[in-house]
Amino acid sequence: MKSYTITVNGVSYDVTVEENDGQAAAPARTAAPKASAPKAPAAAPKAKAAAAGAVKVNAPMPGKILAIKVKEGAAVSKGDIILVLEAMKMENEIIAPQDGTIAGINVSVGDSVEAGAILASLN
Repeated sequence: MKSYTITVNGVSYDVTVEENDGQAAAPARTAAPKASAPKAPAAAPKAKAAAAGAVKVNAPMPGKILAIKVKEGAAVSKGDIILVLEAMKMENEIIAPQDGTIAGINVSVGDSVEAGAILASLN
């Protein structure tokens, strides 16, 4: 038998594997966490459900919302700044992908967002 320590998501497990000369067999495992993993920060509460527009504005990367530059119902042109997303200590301007009207803002200042999250929508 061989013993290994495997770490998954910051939690270490001691695993014992039995060798059996090339025959298929299920490994004997003892999964006993060595240390508890640090708790992930609680997810920010979901923002109010905004009206859905035809064009979605997604987060290009995970980060934190620093500022919202427009209000729902505001007319925007392609390239106008909709909001500011902080990622890796840099402020990234999220811009309107086309001309339209802001149908909904799905985030609030201070929210943490994942890559691909819908931040706003346009009509």
